[in-house]
Amino acid sequence: MHLKSEDAVKRARWLAFERRQEPLAPPEVFRGRLIRSSLVAFAIISASLVMGMVGYHVFGRLDRWVDCLYNASMILGGMGPVAELHTDAGKVFASVYALYSGVTLLTSVSVLMAPAVHRLLHRFHVETEEDESR
Repeated sequence: MHLKSEDAVKRARWLAFERRQEPLAPPEVFRGRLIRSSLVAFAIISASLVMGMVGYHVFGRLDRWVDCLYNASMILGGMGPVAELHTDAGKVFASVYALYSGVTLLTSVSVLMAPAVHRLLHRFHVETEEDESR
């Protein structure tokens, strides 16, 4: 089976935005982008949280999963560690996870805000082009 090239482009652009010369997307398209971006950000945060929980359980030797969740979410949210770790592997994991979490937090916020920021900038660009053509 061969996909039409137009269908392939649509599938590849499921999170893509309109180009500079294209008009502003309708509100329904914008809402769809917001929903997709929210789902991507939620997936990034969820996967990172699960990874942190497993890491604290395995390397930090925290026996209770609720303690693993608490530590992972505090690090992921940028608040800092809660439980004191007694193993070297746990401390190394916590260090690497903290660095990873900082980047992940910025990435997920960027993904979440991208549709709104793009729409705002695109609107200003469209208005500027209309003003220049008069």
